[in-house]
Amino acid sequence: MITHVEFTLTGPAHGRPFAADATYQATGQPQPVVVFLHGFKGFKDWGHFGLLADFFAEQGFVFVKLNLSHNGVVVGGTGDLEDLEAFGHNNFCLELDDLGQLLDALHTPGATPLPPTLLDLKRLYLIGHSRGGGIVLLKAGEDPRVRAVATWAAVADLHPRWPAEILADWQRAGVLHVPNVRTGQQLPLYYQLAENYFAHLPRLDLPSRLPRLRQPLLLVHGEPDETVPLTAAYQLKNQKPDAELLILSDAPHNFGGAHPWLAAQLPGPARAAAERTAAFFAGLA
Repeated sequence: MITHVEFTLTGPAHGRPFAADATYQATGQPQPVVVFLHGFKGFKDWGHFGLLADFFAEQGFVFVKLNLSHNGVVVGGTGDLEDLEAFGHNNFCLELDDLGQLLDALHTPGATPLPPTLLDLKRLYLIGHSRGGGIVLLKAGEDPRVRAVATWAAVADLHPRWPAEILADWQRAGVLHVPNVRTGQQLPLYYQLAENYFAHLPRLDLPSRLPRLRQPLLLVHGEPDETVPLTAAYQLKNQKPDAELLILSDAPHNFGGAHPWLAAQLPGPARAAAERTAAFFAGLA
């Protein structure tokens, strides 16, 4: 029987609450833990992510997913992007710190409603989708508690590579708006995002940090990815040659999913990514 548990954390630096949940089978035995991180414009309950949680639980993992504190989702709100001001003040260090806080909570008895005896934290794995893939790579590089990493359609760099004129206009105006095609919203990005990147370059420069990553790495990418080109996967592979690369011939950026996702089964490309990732993690035990 699959169990779902929800809980809330609050960032000590920014004071903003953010939600997480765990899905598992109560077998009475310690189980490896997978933490899943969404990408830009994403959130933990997007599309088919709930079915992903069930899939990994059925494979014997505790599957934990979280909303980043400034992803625009409000605890107790609609479940979709609604706090655009928070979204605009998000940055890469906030995302790394939110993920780190969740990892700390999993290692602290009583910080989550999960029984400590449930969690085999010597087998702690990260999965990140899109921009979340870049974040989990950086987090694994700075947190040796992470045993291995898988990225799905990950970016190869967090560098905000806007053209010089757009960057200058952004700095002058203080805000840049990007469309959310799904909802029709104009999402603000305050210039602090670029400032945060350049101020913390030693921490955030993925191309320079990835070659030093010690954990095993699986890179999953779709050949027809319309958002993050397949070349990003090859760049990551070049920076960490011992990484395993899986290219899916039929996987768009969201691995066949959409929001809302009304089917009872995972989309085919998402299931293929999940099956290979579960096998990759299990093979490290």
